[in-house]
Amino acid sequence: MSFYTSLSGLNAAQTNLNVTSNNIANVGTVGFKASYAQFGDLISSSPQQAASSVIGSGTKLKGVTQQFSQGSQETTSQTLDLMLSGGGFFITKSAGTGAQVSYTRNGSFSPLGNGDVVDSNGNNVQVLPVDPLGNVTATGLGALQSLHIPATNGSPKATSQMDLSMTFPSDADLPADRSVYTASEPYKFDPKDPNSYNNATSMTVYDSAGNAIPATVYYVRDTAPAADGSTTTSDWTAHMYVGDKEVFPAGATPADTPLKLTFDENGVMTAPNPSNTAYDSVSPTGAVAPLTISVDYGSATKQGAYAFSAVSSYQDGSTTGKFSTLAIDEKGLVTASYSDGSTIALGKIAVANFNNPSGLHQVGNTTWTASGTSGDPEIGEAGSDGRGTISSGELEMSNVDLTTELVNLISAQRDFQANAKAIDTDKQMISSILNMQ
Repeated sequence: MSFYTSLSGLNAAQTNLNVTSNNIANVGTVGFKASYAQFGDLISSSPQQAASSVIGSGTKLKGVTQQFSQGSQETTSQTLDLMLSGGGFFITKSAGTGAQVSYTRNGSFSPLGNGDVVDSNGNNVQVLPVDPLGNVTATGLGALQSLHIPATNGSPKATSQMDLSMTFPSDADLPADRSVYTASEPYKFDPKDPNSYNNATSMTVYDSAGNAIPATVYYVRDTAPAADGSTTTSDWTAHMYVGDKEVFPAGATPADTPLKLTFDENGVMTAPNPSNTAYDSVSPTGAVAPLTISVDYGSATKQGAYAFSAVSSYQDGSTTGKFSTLAIDEKGLVTASYSDGSTIALGKIAVANFNNPSGLHQVGNTTWTASGTSGDPEIGEAGSDGRGTISSGELEMSNVDLTTELVNLISAQRDFQANAKAIDTDKQMISSILNMQ
């Protein structure tokens, strides 16, 4: 009888050693939770047996329980490296038909080429749907969505309106340096010749496919107030180029006549009137379709003791925004920013709580699945109803205490040796009985 009692002790010591060894082996595993073996004694007795004569029959494994205490923190500075501070689990789902939902504390996530965000096992990270303001619109397993980062945002729009508010210097030359021109080589505007215009301003416009095209306006001063007062106004010619093509006001006579800007003696713009001028359609090289643009110089455009300047400029076209950055706050709200200045809320990282986390079924790679013992998941956003908050750029490391494990290792070794000694003693006693004469 004592042989089998000691044998159960040997098995228990071996199991304890296996559990401790597994903890030590995973001391550097992200999101790993240490396990501890629990044992119970075995009693074999009958109702007629006196309580004072009952002898134990050894020990048995009651279960291996995981400890879900908080692990140590490691800073990574990677936005999609997430750590839960407090209770709860991240939720992931495998791809394809019959997708399996699993739970993890390992927040080392990364994007695929198609924009899907996955864990280290290739499972899709799950988020709760949100409205444009980032408020959760639905909860529960049925509401979960896979986190996806769109590469672009918005739709392209062709430019149809440009607004320019300019200041012009009243002492500008006519134009920059006409002295370099002669009768044999008279003055002629040439955008490649800086002596043929006073100043220029440029902005980017867009065609219907969102292709960026430069729009440049070259300003040439034609007249200035006469010293004798016979002329009090100033005229400027605005040569407008969209890409490599010059474009002219619609209905101009002749058709290739550029826009004229006129200022009175007080520097107030009197022409064009109204200030918004529609231009002919133009098809610059690289554009997928013609652009028809109107230009409005507005009431803020003036001439005086100013430097030449574009005080403000605006155009109503847009291109498709390209993904630039990602941000995740402590509530798990995932926000993507794009090159066009737009931002969109992609969802809130879903967090699951369980009534009995120790009852979760381990499936490896620091992931678990729900079981009847764990209870159903209670899914919501981080920071609510006992769920931990989320830190971006950090990871939760293993919660294994190496000092404790080394002590357990020594204890398991001594238990094994003691039970082995008990078996050896039993063997010697049996041998002595058999050798009696």
